[in-house]
Amino acid sequence: MSRPTARVLALLELLQTGRQRTVGDLAALLEVDERTVRRYAEHLADLGIPVESRRGRYGGYRLAPGHKLPPLMLTDDEAVAVVLGLTVAERAGVATTGQAATASALAKVSRVLPRALSRRIDSLLATAQFTAPVRATAPAGADTLLGLASAAEARRTAVIAYTAWDGRASRRELDVYGLVLHSGRWYVTGHDRGRDDVRTFRLDRIASVEQGGGSYVVPADFDARAQVVSGIAAVAWAHEVSVVLRTSLADARERLPGSVGRLTEHVDGILLETRAERLDGMARMLAGLGWDFEVLAPDALRDEVLLLADRLRAGAARGAGAAPPADPPLTNPPFRVG
Repeated sequence: MSRPTARVLALLELLQTGRQRTVGDLAALLEVDERTVRRYAEHLADLGIPVESRRGRYGGYRLAPGHKLPPLMLTDDEAVAVVLGLTVAERAGVATTGQAATASALAKVSRVLPRALSRRIDSLLATAQFTAPVRATAPAGADTLLGLASAAEARRTAVIAYTAWDGRASRRELDVYGLVLHSGRWYVTGHDRGRDDVRTFRLDRIASVEQGGGSYVVPADFDARAQVVSGIAAVAWAHEVSVVLRTSLADARERLPGSVGRLTEHVDGILLETRAERLDGMARMLAGLGWDFEVLAPDALRDEVLLLADRLRAGAARGAGAAPPADPPLTNPPFRVG
């Protein structure tokens, strides 16, 4: 590093480790004298980079939080991690302000990458494939997300302006118990003081967040993630479904996420209580689990399961080169229907 500019940038990189370094250490690492280190630190301060100094025998410099992000010095591995992280976040719908902010940040990082590294990353992104589908984003807004997170950490009641699914607007006083990202959407759950009950809200429907005057304590046994997924499962659908699954509770919980429905012990297995908009889809899900089951309700679900069994049997007959029977027998169905 023979050029002063290179040494100034090297000083910035050393300070970005987050800890304070003595002037003597910095001078040794940069191969300059201590007076030169102080001059380099002044250059960084002139550029608007928040460099803090400490006097005394063990004094030195550190990088303090500022009003804007200083230039970042990234290694090749760090640059790859940032690019991949932004790419995955964009696909998963994690972005708080929609795809614009994520795409803009990704473009800024890509523009300043060394040419050789940029080509290698482009090759990776061109050949990489993802098993998870791209999720439609429901932008929450950075101010909303950060405001609720601050309220949760400080245990201060938040006042939110909320618009429900039917267009009704309201102001809620919410004791924030937790924030949860589920299926590409951010949710906040906590105690709604006006309703005196635990409620869950979608962040993309929150117009503003203000700090209220109340304080609170989160119940010790409260599970924000379980509250959100169970609340989603309880949304009113067209059909209420009750099915006994011939399996263990541990296996059922491993295969079925909490958002599917409620699982409880039953004398004949595990009782699944859920809701469904389409019963044909519910029949396919039950068949795909591979367990015997008994449909308790509704009766229409039994009909859908029988129709599915007929289609499966007819398809198997065609694959074997035999004509499907006109009225497929149901004496040995592939799964049990109660």
